[in-house]
Amino acid sequence: MNEIREAMYWSAAENGSARCGLCPHRCFVAENSAGICGVRTSWGGKLIASGYGRVSSIALDPIEKKPLYMFHPGKRILSIGGFGCNLRCPFCQNYEISVGYSARGDRREETGEPRNGVNTASEGIGGDIVTPDEIVALAVRTVLRGNIGVAYTYNEPLIGYEFLYDCSVRVRDAGLKNVIVTNGYINIKPLENLLPLIDAMNIDLKGFTDGFYKKLGGGLDTVKETIALSHKHCHVEVTTLVIPGENENDIEELAKWLATIDSEIPLHLTRFFPRYLYYDKAPTSREAIHRLQKTAKEYLKNVFIGNM
Repeated sequence: MNEIREAMYWSAAENGSARCGLCPHRCFVAENSAGICGVRTSWGGKLIASGYGRVSSIALDPIEKKPLYMFHPGKRILSIGGFGCNLRCPFCQNYEISVGYSARGDRREETGEPRNGVNTASEGIGGDIVTPDEIVALAVRTVLRGNIGVAYTYNEPLIGYEFLYDCSVRVRDAGLKNVIVTNGYINIKPLENLLPLIDAMNIDLKGFTDGFYKKLGGGLDTVKETIALSHKHCHVEVTTLVIPGENENDIEELAKWLATIDSEIPLHLTRFFPRYLYYDKAPTSREAIHRLQKTAKEYLKNVFIGNM
């Protein structure tokens, strides 16, 4: 069993329920139920980090895959993912673990089989439940294979705040790097508490209008604040998935705003391909991506195209 870990950033509510304070949803979580993210549950009058230690994927990836093009290029990073998300993007690229499984992994078997390129059984990690010490030990063992640290990625890592925080402390103590790949939808206080441990982030800026973010169940201002604050503390790169008919017209204003923070912030423009609820939409054309890259370069020095 995974460790029963009380969540951080919550307050007691009536009838044994809890009010989560991790992200702007501020979910009211009734007893024996979960918040929007699916991994923060109310039990026994407390908010529990029920996804603590529950890992869906482990891989030793090129750092460029995060994508981070200007942070230790050519190196690799041990990447771990959990379950759940606090947004509901209809174009989600990893919906199987973000919205398709419960925090308890009810639709997975704990086999210890290789997950995305790392044979966890041979590395001494069995099943889907790991401890921060096991993660750090694996990170250290893979240094000779080019690893520089741990990346928290694949699903939305910030909803697993407690596990991420505990791992980050140990990773930093081991002299390795912490990287977060995130949607940036988090409250300021927990973000400020975490940032001193973080070396780099890729933040997904999904569009640049309130209307678009409302469709995803989030808020643009929160993500903008996350980007601005994180840039003061660590290396930041930004990714936008360009979706035809949805956010193509946002790119110029998005790039212009990023330049007000720092014109050297790398922006990754990636092509949309049919996925999840947007399975019937057309992919983003190469022509559109190249055109938008040219537009963004009027404001930013480093604009990359991915997923071609």
